[in-house]
Amino acid sequence: MDLLQQPNGALIAIVVVFGLMIGSFLNVVIHRLPRMMEREWAVQCAELRGEAPAQTEPFSLVRPRSRCPRCGHAITALENIPIVSFLFLRGRCKGCGVRISWRYPIVEALTGLLFGLVAWQFDPGLASWAAMGFVAAMIALTFIDIDTQLLPDDITLPLLWAGLLLNLFTSYADLTSAVIGAATGYLALWSVYWLFKLLTGKEGMGYGDFKLLAAIGAWLGWQALPLTILLSALLGTVAGIGLIVLAKHGRHVPIPFGPYLAVAGIIALLWGKPLTQAYLGSF
Repeated sequence: MDLLQQPNGALIAIVVVFGLMIGSFLNVVIHRLPRMMEREWAVQCAELRGEAPAQTEPFSLVRPRSRCPRCGHAITALENIPIVSFLFLRGRCKGCGVRISWRYPIVEALTGLLFGLVAWQFDPGLASWAAMGFVAAMIALTFIDIDTQLLPDDITLPLLWAGLLLNLFTSYADLTSAVIGAATGYLALWSVYWLFKLLTGKEGMGYGDFKLLAAIGAWLGWQALPLTILLSALLGTVAGIGLIVLAKHGRHVPIPFGPYLAVAGIIALLWGKPLTQAYLGSF
């Protein structure tokens, strides 16, 4: 490879640092968005019962200020530096010493790493920045689904529309492929859902999974869906067997499918075309 074609190392380093900061914000989204949804549902239920909604303090992605859930210690700017603060505090709250979950630095590091990979794979410009947004949404959806078995419409639906709009200008897929991808992605899992329900009387997945695969199809086109479905099914099978065998996870305990779709979507974004070509070339 010509040296002039090599990715700019300094630019990638800057993007990684930017990713760490975005990862810190994603931790807020992962923690707060489900609780914001619960509050909204509680208000709607109270209105349906003809009751006045309970008065609570403002709660959003920016208010109130982040604090320790045990002692209420407000997190200062110096205590909120991605990864560095966690290591400096030795993984404990400065106020009460309660252990801080490893989830926080993991999300930050994962976001920084994936942003760096995006910067490596894509030329600087709209496609690169948009791909980082796609990755950030997938990370948030993954951990929210793990925690709550929810894939919020507040993320999946804007992601779907963003994919369609971006493919008016970028080269993820042509617009026709994107529209077909969105429709096919939704209908593929919708069909599996109803077939499984008719055969077993049980719901095998949620509507959020349909919307997530539709969003992936809107971004990457229908051509990426076979790889995404294959990878997510493979990842889900391996993880499910591992949870049952190693973690004694009950066979009848639901396992969220969204994280496997999200991981497969990121793989398809970064390496989908060469993987598909290699697979087809093997035949």
